[in-house]
Amino acid sequence: MALPSDRVPLADRVEELLAVGGPLPIVSAGDPVLRRGIEPFDGQLEPALLARFVEALRVTMHAAPGVGVAAPQVGVGLRIAVIEDPAPVPDEVRVVRGRVPQPFRVLVNPSYEPVGDSRAAFFEGCLSVPGWQAVVARHASVRLTGQDEHGRPVDEVFSGWPARIVQHETDHLDGMLYLDRAELRSLSSNEAMAERWAQPTPDAASAALGFELP
Repeated sequence: MALPSDRVPLADRVEELLAVGGPLPIVSAGDPVLRRGIEPFDGQLEPALLARFVEALRVTMHAAPGVGVAAPQVGVGLRIAVIEDPAPVPDEVRVVRGRVPQPFRVLVNPSYEPVGDSRAAFFEGCLSVPGWQAVVARHASVRLTGQDEHGRPVDEVFSGWPARIVQHETDHLDGMLYLDRAELRSLSSNEAMAERWAQPTPDAASAALGFELP
């Protein structure tokens, strides 16, 4: 049986969200919208409404703050996500994690495939799982395909931390949370992260908590 919210056309659902103004509420793990199949974007929102929705996602991402937000995280089942990362990190972290600034980007109907066999493991968090982080081994480089908000094709290789961001956000559009891929023995509260595991790599956490790195 469909939930009542499933019967609301997506355009009406988006209009309802935008009517409130300000950052959109982020849904937490346990909400079915984070686990359902997500509709490919195919004009369900007319251009002006799509532009307003994209701007609301950007505002929400900045307010959280985060480096990406997917439409399901605000209760909208469309394959749309936004990313942006100013990468305000020390040089040591930047070098080890490959974290470089990323401009604001809109990803529409994205999908990715690995480039090469290399994998990288780092602590990762999610706005829909507040207060916790865990180590996730992800492809070090991926080829991302899809479109932007204007329907122009996207076909680009991402490496380092940007590759992690696009994998994380695209996974949201496939009904996956980062915990589905995480080393669960690494699961740590934000407080434990700040006190114990703030190093650029998770090597110390791996040794102390008993999980393997790739």
